[in-house]
Amino acid sequence: MPNKNKRDEKNFNQAALDYHKAEPKGKIEVIPSKPHSTARDLSLAYSPGVAIPCLEIEKNPKAVYDYTGKGNLVAVISNGTAVLGLGNIGAEASKPVMEGKGLLFKIFADINVFDIEIDEKDPDKFIEIVKGIAPTFGGINLEDIKAPEAFYIEQRLKDELDIPLMHDDQHGTAIISAAALINALEIANKKIDEVKMVVNGAGAAAIACTKLYIELGLKKENILMCDSKGVINHKRENLTPEKIDFIAETDLETLEDALKGADVFVGLSKGNVMTPEMLKSMADNPVVFGLANPDPEIEYNLAMETRPDTIMATGRSDYPNQVNNVLGFPYIFRGALDVQATSINEAMKLAAVRAIADLAKEPVPEAVILAYNLKGLNFGREYFIPKPFDNRLITKVSIAVAKAAMESGIAGKPIEDFEDYENALLDRMGRDEKLIRMMQNRARSNPKRVTLGNAEEYNVLKAAQILYEEGIAQPILLGEKKFIKEQMRKFGIDLKVPIVDPMDDDQEEYRIKYRETLWKMRQRKGMNEYKAKRYVRQRDYFGPLMLHHGDTDALIVGFSKNYSSVLKPILKIVEKEKGVDKISSMMMILTEKKPIFFADASIIQNPTADDLVNIAKMSEMTVKTFAIEPRIAMLSFENFAAISDTSKKVAKAVSILHEKYPNMIVDGEIQPDFAMNSDHLADYPFSKLGTTPANVFIFPNLESANISYKIIRGMKVAQVVGPILMGLKKPVHVLQMRASVDEIVNLATIAVLDAQRRENM
Repeated sequence: MPNKNKRDEKNFNQAALDYHKAEPKGKIEVIPSKPHSTARDLSLAYSPGVAIPCLEIEKNPKAVYDYTGKGNLVAVISNGTAVLGLGNIGAEASKPVMEGKGLLFKIFADINVFDIEIDEKDPDKFIEIVKGIAPTFGGINLEDIKAPEAFYIEQRLKDELDIPLMHDDQHGTAIISAAALINALEIANKKIDEVKMVVNGAGAAAIACTKLYIELGLKKENILMCDSKGVINHKRENLTPEKIDFIAETDLETLEDALKGADVFVGLSKGNVMTPEMLKSMADNPVVFGLANPDPEIEYNLAMETRPDTIMATGRSDYPNQVNNVLGFPYIFRGALDVQATSINEAMKLAAVRAIADLAKEPVPEAVILAYNLKGLNFGREYFIPKPFDNRLITKVSIAVAKAAMESGIAGKPIEDFEDYENALLDRMGRDEKLIRMMQNRARSNPKRVTLGNAEEYNVLKAAQILYEEGIAQPILLGEKKFIKEQMRKFGIDLKVPIVDPMDDDQEEYRIKYRETLWKMRQRKGMNEYKAKRYVRQRDYFGPLMLHHGDTDALIVGFSKNYSSVLKPILKIVEKEKGVDKISSMMMILTEKKPIFFADASIIQNPTADDLVNIAKMSEMTVKTFAIEPRIAMLSFENFAAISDTSKKVAKAVSILHEKYPNMIVDGEIQPDFAMNSDHLADYPFSKLGTTPANVFIFPNLESANISYKIIRGMKVAQVVGPILMGLKKPVHVLQMRASVDEIVNLATIAVLDAQRRENM
């Protein structure tokens, strides 16, 4: 998030309330996973059929994993005594956080979750409640329970239950920061058994982190732990049992004293407690983990200015080396559940540490680099821990954890073929499931000016607010200024961004400039100076002229007008890319597992074979910008028969593509259901698609493409993004009529990425 003033914070706070209040309430839901449309289905799901698996489980309790969802169900449990940085706010107030944790489990590792908030502060009673409900679950994630009770609760439950259990506040941070520590010390050319470490903070996370570092080889005598009263030394009294373990025989009393000559600082306390002078007193190549959120113990840029040799990690996404628990807990539980482990032991935690550390040293996939809009990512001071959007985490960490469980003898169902398991993990998640989050993150790295037409509309204004507050784009509102301001007041949208009204007096200079441009461009195509003067007062012309003159970086128009009428002035002003005869458009369909792409969905009504070739080529280039390998199916209602005129046209296009572009993965004519099914594709061994389903679909005419995506949009079975215009020199896109807020935000995000790409050409 960008730094926010009070107005932005107020807007964000309201947005957070609106997000959580929107129907359906909450952030996770229960949906049927079995057929349930017929009376027979219901008789199998419940009485009398359900009695049969009940009896099987009675005979063999382990069969519960075969006949129920227990093996993929985790409880996220809290009593609300230490929620985020909010403290002891109670069980009910903790529920939004627990639902959020459930959301992360699902989207990162496809693990189902019930969040359970228990109104009980007595540790023993809390333990009994958790033990009583444990048979429901394959694993338990304890969350936001205050120290020292958290240590006692976790240890007893680990001893008394036979399912994976972890208090993520302790061990999640410990695992991720330990992976970061291994790599940071390697960069600093220091050995863990020789370094001197200062830990600031003595809560659950700090204790767990330090214990794990010791298991990695850190010497206990080389640790100084500080709490709010200073160094925990032999002079201190009334310490908790956990703090007693870290008493140091020293007369040092303050954090400032402790840091002199230290090699490593790990902050799990509060923001801005480390001064530049303290940092200067540390040893060469100091390793600094400022993990307080939202403000690190020392601000990243200040640390780098003070000591350029600092090797630093924080808990924030806007600085390098984010120590983020989401790098660990989804995949640790994934691996533990998949082998039906009876606990999460130290071997599994250490396996996760090493898997995460090793992953940072591997070549980074293009998709990850694109997600962060970087030239490259290489192991070093600014990259020694993987990025949260790295799709390899689910395989690397889950497999390492599963293997450790098997090797330590606690796996109830060992994995026999890890190659099959890896493919199952990828299929479970879909290789591109994080695409929108990756695109938005990439846009944030270099946000561009995006002009939004029809800015009087609520959906457009709300999208502009999101784009601005999330730092995805720098919105410019195009429309009638007076009405836009009225609408902002009406809907409580307090947004200080430029408003451009083509009729307003303050645009006179631009009207003169744009009028001259329009007249010169169109004077031999029926345009006279009078018409040009009249047209530049219309937003449909003013927006494209802004783009032509570089007064905006991208343009999003449409929403309330017919597509072709909005497109017409764009084509008069914005030039086509070199070699493009006809522009085209593509729809991105975000399915549950992976995105697919439809083209042409809104421009060329009845494309020729040559048109289809050009649409396929433009589609290939566009899909590659999303770091996705295009696998193109040229569609028809026949499979490799070419009997009808339509199929003959498609077959001719395929023949041209195969001859001119032999490296393209493209084939047809083929029916869409066959192109999406591996078994069906296997019937055509000669096809360039092989047995891997297509993800790009080129339709034989506009009607079929347009109808297809609008059915999907209307059914709300997938998110639809677009149309994405292809073939123009400038980033401009036309919205679907009555586009939703999310659809506008997503299309604007694509426009930002388009502008970034062109800037780097």
